[in-house]
Amino acid sequence: MKKKVLVVDDFENTRWIVQQILQKEEELEVLSAGNGKEALQHFESTQIDLLVTDLNMPEMDGIELVKAVRAKDRYKFMPIIMLTTERNPEKKQKAMDIKVTTWIQKPFEQSQFRKIIRKALRLK
Repeated sequence: MKKKVLVVDDFENTRWIVQQILQKEEELEVLSAGNGKEALQHFESTQIDLLVTDLNMPEMDGIELVKAVRAKDRYKFMPIIMLTTERNPEKKQKAMDIKVTTWIQKPFEQSQFRKIIRKALRLK
């Protein structure tokens, strides 16, 4: 069965690029959302295996989204990747304090990003 990855970013081009990269991995099914509120709907209707989210978004930012997801028992230990242009060390620390698995700075290197995704999902 394919692992479900939810990509959340308010910038449509970023969502599309990340989806294109991840769809190269046969073991993955990629879903997307434009903000945190939209993303939460996916968590109600399907089992998500990995969340890749931006930090700065309207409606509900990445920090609020991570808190809401971590509050659900079945997602307490799910890997979460913060993919952002944000460089503020305080914001990065805030994300780590709420148990974000890793922080990736945009722009990123495709092959390295795919390695991180595979490792987070424990794929060979």
